[in-house]
Amino acid sequence: MPGPLKDIVVLDLSRALAGPHAAQMLGDLGARVIKVEHPAGGDESRGWGPPFVGPDHDISTYFLAANRNKQSIAVDLKSPDGKALIERLIRQSDVLIENFRTGVLDRLGFPVERLHELNPRLVVLSITGFGHDGPEGGRPGYDQIAQGEAGLMSLTGPSADEPYRVGASIADLLAGIHGAYGVTTALYEREHTGKGRVVRTSLLAAVTGVHSYHGTAWTVGGQVPVAGGNHHASIAPYGAFRCADGMLQIAAANDVQWRKVATLLGIDPGQPRYATNRDRFAHRDELITDMEKALMAHDRAHWLARLAEAGVPAGAIRSLDEVYSWEQTRSQGLLVEVDHPVLGRVELPGPPLRFDGLTAMEHTAPPALGQDGDAVLRWLGERET
Repeated sequence: MPGPLKDIVVLDLSRALAGPHAAQMLGDLGARVIKVEHPAGGDESRGWGPPFVGPDHDISTYFLAANRNKQSIAVDLKSPDGKALIERLIRQSDVLIENFRTGVLDRLGFPVERLHELNPRLVVLSITGFGHDGPEGGRPGYDQIAQGEAGLMSLTGPSADEPYRVGASIADLLAGIHGAYGVTTALYEREHTGKGRVVRTSLLAAVTGVHSYHGTAWTVGGQVPVAGGNHHASIAPYGAFRCADGMLQIAAANDVQWRKVATLLGIDPGQPRYATNRDRFAHRDELITDMEKALMAHDRAHWLARLAEAGVPAGAIRSLDEVYSWEQTRSQGLLVEVDHPVLGRVELPGPPLRFDGLTAMEHTAPPALGQDGDAVLRWLGERET
């Protein structure tokens, strides 16, 4: 079945992860996404690994993660023929996505003014490392650099002295998500104005945009949050706890849930140290010690069953192979099957959105470099006539 964006054409000039992720999200919603890649090697993420798969071990699983539901054409943006083709595609597109360094698109001959001269209805998504302007607007940005500069690493890790990066490329992925929702908002606006606009986000903006209560702890409360390991910055008990055969997670976000946890573990919930969340947080180290002393009497399966019976949010810490074999994951459509031209039938992590009535959307495999050049040219010719 066609997706909600079935009439939208996206010209994807981006590479690596943030821009491609935004374009992939729009493709998941039914848009036609035309990925433009340089003929010599294509998107740089095609070379990122391990792991590499395929008969020649030359297909990057990194590239597969961000490029489903796209067509690939090989174009040299610096050549006259390449620029002429891009101009034709811009005229027929609804959205253009780019994540070049500030000024690169201008130097290629496609400043914003030229883009809107070619197509006044074009929505342009521009993703940068640190913003397109400001004193450091021209800085190149990669995910881990942005995680550090935007403060996320200072919140992650076992202590303030050991900052950790988030395991996923969260700055890139959040920038892609923010970019995609900015695009859909601009498309909605275009229905009323008839004009496109530029949507801008950055890795810096994406990470800063999810500081949430950590941000207000400083901007309003005057406190600088620091890394707290596997325990919540404001709620106790809320985190990972050791039991007889490993770790499990318990999240008691209110006093009712706390009393249920305490009763299960044989702890007096009303004692002054633990009566309220403020008390529990002030004595969090003691609370963790008391809880783990009780939890060590049984294994995870025992405690997860008991906590479920009591209605207390709790869970295991799964490895990715466990996540993707978990029936709950599969039931939510979080894996999709595609036919890859080399790998055959494979499963990919699927889109996180579900739409009522769209249960049979077909997904296409990430393309080989330039595999759709002829098809895109035929489609373009039909659009132009």
